[in-house]
Amino acid sequence: MERETNSDVPEIRVECHAGYRADERPLRFTLRGRLFEVAEVEDRWYSPGAVYFRVRADDGNFYVLRHNEGTDVWTLDAFRASRDAGGPNPPDGKVTTGPYGAS
Repeated sequence: MERETNSDVPEIRVECHAGYRADERPLRFTLRGRLFEVAEVEDRWYSPGAVYFRVRADDGNFYVLRHNEGTDVWTLDAFRASRDAGGPNPPDGKVTTGPYGAS
């Protein structure tokens, strides 16, 4: 079966540290072909069926990554440029916000 894709959602792959849970926290992610190392996991919160991680990547910018545990699918839910980065320029040129808006 072929999955439907939403062209507004950037393609993302996430590599995680596996501790007591399978995908305990993200270590690095690839967004539109570009690799980002997670410098810091700033926050984590849970909703029914999903876990959210607000991370600072090695480019200095902030990303909210969502892991849908039921389907094992990761999405980019929000982006915020660091104050030092000079402006909001996410890797794909679009700001993607999730149900809670940009963080």
